[in-house]
Amino acid sequence: MTVTRDLVLHDWVVAGIALASGCVAGLVLRALMKWLGKHAGRTKWSGDDIIVDALRTVVPWAAVVAGAAVAASALPLTARIGGLVDKSLTAVLIVIATLSAARVVAGLVQSVAASRTGVAASATIFVNITRIVVLSMGVLVALETLGVSIAPLVTALGVGGLAVALALQDTLANLFAGVHILASKTVQPGDYIRLTSGEEGYVVDINWRNSVVRNLSNNLVIIPNGRLARTNMTNYSQPEQKLSILVQVGVGYDSDLEHVEKVTLDVVDSVMADISGGVPDHEGAVRFHTFADSRINFTVILGVGEFSDQYRIKHEFIKRLHQRYRTEGISIPAPTRTVSLQQDNAGTPSPLPQVPHQWDASSEELADQRR
Repeated sequence: MTVTRDLVLHDWVVAGIALASGCVAGLVLRALMKWLGKHAGRTKWSGDDIIVDALRTVVPWAAVVAGAAVAASALPLTARIGGLVDKSLTAVLIVIATLSAARVVAGLVQSVAASRTGVAASATIFVNITRIVVLSMGVLVALETLGVSIAPLVTALGVGGLAVALALQDTLANLFAGVHILASKTVQPGDYIRLTSGEEGYVVDINWRNSVVRNLSNNLVIIPNGRLARTNMTNYSQPEQKLSILVQVGVGYDSDLEHVEKVTLDVVDSVMADISGGVPDHEGAVRFHTFADSRINFTVILGVGEFSDQYRIKHEFIKRLHQRYRTEGISIPAPTRTVSLQQDNAGTPSPLPQVPHQWDASSEELADQRR
């Protein structure tokens, strides 16, 4: 038996009004949350956007659940059925709140990671772990609310987790390797890295299984976290993004090296100040180092804001340096070679050696050799 007495029209009217009131309140609250979301979007902090977006889901549904609870209390339900309805509605509200909380916490973690790395994408491994933890806790609380004992479930999950861990050793190794990489701050999303195996590019994301690297040709390279943690790499963004690049130049032996150095440094300063990606406060340097076959070689040291800027900086520097050298009359000689042919005293090539008698050669072959 589900009711203590027969239902009358008054019971249905009161229950219907309560349920309709809950639905109307949900619609009003949803419109209010939408209005708050527009105002939150005007602020600099992204956390309020995440919170309002989550409340936009949980607040209207909470109003609907509250209306359903009031409607159920208006009906003459038995204590057993009334308690079951209350527990079910509470469990539904807990699940909705858990989903919203998982969205809020994951969004905040992603926002913090993005603010620290300086890129739009962040390491989703922490986001996914946070989301799984919050959802798991919410499901356990909902089951406990429904009267389901979670102690045997936790025990079974522990035993089953051991079996799963043995079966998924590689996956778990990649998971913990990704956590270790991010926790040690060896590599962060947005860094430019180069592995000893040749892969290089910007780290886009580090998830629970692999790291995603975008190279300069805009292709994605997928690297397992375990391999990334074991290999040797160069991080061009640590400890800072600014770096120095070297350009090799050579001038003729008749050049005035003091004048060459002054002109080259003037070009370096103009490139650093005018070209995007240059470092205006960089102090350029010229280092002569080799007496080569046809010229004196030296190295020019320039500064760039980050790794990919070096190609544009080199391009502009070489163009401007070449034009300035032509204006100043500084030559950049090409390598030359002198070939000498040794001849005898008579000015004719030395005769060919006599062919031994034992050779079995035709007269045409002998004539060709003598020519």
